[in-house]
Amino acid sequence: MFSKSKISETNEKSEQPRAATPTVGSTNSASAPAPSTSASAAPSPTYSAKPKPSPSLLSSDLTIKGNVITSGDIQVEGKVEGDVRANLLTVGESAEIHGEIVADDVVVNGKVVGRVRGLKVRLTASARVEGDIVHKTIAIESGAHFEGSVQRQEDPLGDSKNRSSPRATSDAS
Repeated sequence: MFSKSKISETNEKSEQPRAATPTVGSTNSASAPAPSTSASAAPSPTYSAKPKPSPSLLSSDLTIKGNVITSGDIQVEGKVEGDVRANLLTVGESAEIHGEIVADDVVVNGKVVGRVRGLKVRLTASARVEGDIVHKTIAIESGAHFEGSVQRQEDPLGDSKNRSSPRATSDAS
């Protein structure tokens, strides 16, 4: 019944023939109030759930050759040969990234070969990182493997913002 009422709401032309064709009064009266009730109640929960989308997932059988850019969150379980830019980046235990990582929050469980830049960087016990890390805060768990240099900066994402925003350049000078 609900899918029919949604179709009827979408296409007003299809709603009129359905009301005229059936001759059973109880069916029409039961289906008539349902669209108005579900129409007013359905959009509210749908819109309130949209502001926080779920993270994108790159599965373990996926290999990407090229850059990955998102303003949202991403979880990599496969292999990426290119730069990755995101809000929150989680590198899974079986994942490999060969390129630069730029994100507000970076959690590394797998292998990264390349520079890591983030406001918060966390290397878990299963992490394997070969490259420099530029961060505002960092946490390295016991057992993590790291080869490279570590540099703390107030704005570790500043280099990428300079390319796209002239305001970041004036703040730095």
